[in-house]
Amino acid sequence: MEPISRRRRRIALVSAVAVAAAGLVAYLVMGGSPARVAAVGQVTVTTVASEPVVVPSTASERQTSAASPSPRAKPAATTAAARPSATGTVRTGSAAAPLAGRIRPGVGYQGVATAYDAGNGDGACLYGPSADLMIAAMNYTDYESSKACGAYVLVRTSGGASITLRITNECPAPCAPGQLDLSTQAFAKLAPLSRGRIPITWSLLSPSTSGTISIRYKAGSSRYWCGIQVIGHRNPVAQLEVRTGGGWLQLPRTDYNYFLSAHGSGCGGAIRVTDIYGEHVVVDGIALRPDVVQPTRVQFGQH
Repeated sequence: MEPISRRRRRIALVSAVAVAAAGLVAYLVMGGSPARVAAVGQVTVTTVASEPVVVPSTASERQTSAASPSPRAKPAATTAAARPSATGTVRTGSAAAPLAGRIRPGVGYQGVATAYDAGNGDGACLYGPSADLMIAAMNYTDYESSKACGAYVLVRTSGGASITLRITNECPAPCAPGQLDLSTQAFAKLAPLSRGRIPITWSLLSPSTSGTISIRYKAGSSRYWCGIQVIGHRNPVAQLEVRTGGGWLQLPRTDYNYFLSAHGSGCGGAIRVTDIYGEHVVVDGIALRPDVVQPTRVQFGQH
């Protein structure tokens, strides 16, 4: 058996590859479940190396007021109800996932599964303790500076066993591309722990869920500097923007899974989160309260 104990928290900032989305958008904003709020449209993608991008706000962008539900308890984080939140979603992009990184939907990946003592489930993604331990650490290459954080993957063995896991951690070298380091609890559902390493295939999932997205400001955040984290997202997050006087400002992402506004631009204002499929979720009314998990009423659509 090859357990790898770790609780990796790296503090280096990464240079972000910024993607600006602009286009003619038509909305259909429906009540009820956040997953049902949808519209059709078209997205134009522009990539600019290293520098944040400001995208002018469009007149067609709408928001609808909705009070946040009572928050669910979150371990290792002060949880409090958010102020009433104005939220809206726009469905753009396609099943091709134009904003995906190395891990793409509809692609099967081969590798090996190993096991490690995940403790309370906290890891490099800094989500905090997990409600369950059906989690895994993504190999360094496919982790891709935290782009894999929060992704759901379906893992299969050659013997037909399968399990759905959430990525909450990073597995450093010698973890190879395609390798997943599973919690011992998750590994045991696929094979005896004495096996140590087993061949697997895995693929990205967009699971059904009744949960909604939450937002957390990093400890130490203020109107002069802030870090913003997205929690509970159905699909991998591709980018996060904050609204400023000049429009939407895309924030760079760190490898510890926060988006940083180094000079405080947009801190405490409206937040726009985009998944790998190009779907935007806009959240307003989130208080600038460091290390508090604040729920919203929105969720990305299922693909």
